Amino acid sequence: MEKLIASMATAAHGLSLQSARLRVTAENMANADTPGYHRKILTFETVATGDGGTLPLPGPVTFSRAELPRIHDPSHPMADAEGYYEGSNVELMLEVADAREAQRSYEANLRMLDQARQMAAGLLDLLRR
Repeated sequence: MEKLIASMATAAHGLSLQSARLRVTAENMANADTPGYHRKILTFETVATGDGGTLPLPGPVTFSRAELPRIHDPSHPMADAEGYYEGSNVELMLEVADAREAQRSYEANLRMLDQARQMAAGLLDLLRR
């Protein structure tokens, strides 16, 4: 039973990690047209656990170092004297791919959590008999 509870905790941890990835991706997609916006990147760190294993944790959110595109639009309020302003360095196709990967990983962790819950319920039913 202890292993089933540990697997549920692992799946729940995976759910929270993928949720954080989805949040950052959603923020990037929402700000894709915001002038001067730098794409956010969620990093992960591994921490040693007491039983000799490692556990991934969300690390600090960093910003993409890619240059911001210069967009020519003299009518834009942020345009300089030559009519250019800095756009966003968010690539929507990359964000959509990241969101799909995080969503699939989230669903896999959810299925793992549900399977462990069903197994624990089955074990408790057997023990009651």
